[in-house]
Amino acid sequence: MIKIINPATETLIREIEEDSPSVITDKFNRAKAAQGRWKHTPLAERLKCIQKFKTLMIENKEKLSATLTSEVGKPIAQARNELGGLIGRLDFFIAETERTIKDEEIWQDEAKTMHEKITHEPLGVVVNISAWNYPYFVGANAFIPALLTGNAVLYKPSEFALLSGLAIADALHEAGIPKDVFIPVIGAGAAGAELLKQNINGVYFTGSYATGKKIAEAVAGRMIRVQLELGGKDPVYVTEDVPVKAAAEGLADGAFYNNGQSCCSVERIYVHEKVYQEFVDAFVATTKSFVIGDPTDDKTYIGSLTRPSHIQFLEKQVADAKQKGAKLLVGGARIQGRKGSYFEPTVFTDVNHTMELMREESFGPIIGIQKVGSDHEALTLMNDSQYGLTAGVYCRDEKRASNILAEVNSGTVYWNCCDRVSPKLPWSGRGHSGIGCTLSHYGIEAFTQPKAWHLRKSQ
Repeated sequence: MIKIINPATETLIREIEEDSPSVITDKFNRAKAAQGRWKHTPLAERLKCIQKFKTLMIENKEKLSATLTSEVGKPIAQARNELGGLIGRLDFFIAETERTIKDEEIWQDEAKTMHEKITHEPLGVVVNISAWNYPYFVGANAFIPALLTGNAVLYKPSEFALLSGLAIADALHEAGIPKDVFIPVIGAGAAGAELLKQNINGVYFTGSYATGKKIAEAVAGRMIRVQLELGGKDPVYVTEDVPVKAAAEGLADGAFYNNGQSCCSVERIYVHEKVYQEFVDAFVATTKSFVIGDPTDDKTYIGSLTRPSHIQFLEKQVADAKQKGAKLLVGGARIQGRKGSYFEPTVFTDVNHTMELMREESFGPIIGIQKVGSDHEALTLMNDSQYGLTAGVYCRDEKRASNILAEVNSGTVYWNCCDRVSPKLPWSGRGHSGIGCTLSHYGIEAFTQPKAWHLRKSQ
């Protein structure tokens, strides 16, 4: 049984039985049988289902937000933001899928006896192992284009966001997606491992590098589509010519929104020495202004961490930074006298790359700020990482910022902004941040396989 615990109150919400290996095999067989019918369902009907799903998300926003807050500890205002932001992604997929996967007429000879074209076919049955930090955002990035392009989906929501995952499944079924075309799989790591044993045609995972590596190894040699959206150690460089207070406020939000539990959270900041102290002072002041409290309160900005065990990981990073000479300015410990998995927003200066804080993904409310003397030094430090998800530069001069960002090894770059995702742009990582991409037309094509047609009229 999976026990769903409210991380802010430590109370039991519900217990749900995990799927056994035989149940998972049965779900796969059902999905395989249903996919053949689904791929022949006209795209217009598939689009109609997703449009209805969108309507249900809007109508049930408050209820779904409350459920999300209760199981992951996300402040209710941020839960509402997630449900609200989902609508734009659904609109993008609804608007762009037909154009992306339509048949392409490539060439025809003058006599019109020979022509070439490309069609886009679904992969078949795909597995989506989703994440708990943004179950609606990161889940929909995969299962919506998968369904629209004619695939059947075995969807394993995180055990930490299981109620939201089941709510997604219920809404899709109510919207007209056949129950055997989108099947939720209930369980933790063992259920995910069992899914990978099935004769699937693709696996799409969002989560940590460690788990992504295990998934890649588990399916190695199978010659199936593998897409891994993994973590980051996302850097930002602040030059000497920016409005310092505005940059500090924006980056504090980028570091601590959703308690830093985002793959694209700002995780390390490099500041030019000419504005370093001014930036640090403004950043600390902003951090101290964040309201820590009950996630169900509209005023709360910092809620509880989703996983109680992660507090020990953060404590280890704090101890390592202190031992190696970092200066703690704010936070650094579990919040005492409060039930739940609360950790203080934490700011370190005098950091360097010998510290775990600056090298290993924190995925929590902790940040290191390092002084640099030049653009070259900042760029060198930004690229000193095995991760490559996002990177940003705060700078008045767009050309200067562009020159730096062009040399950064990351899938997404930002100028004077951070922690931002657009459905129109591909979301991809490099190195330990993953392979493949979601969003944009590339993220739709990721669920299809092209077929080349050579067509000659008989003589």
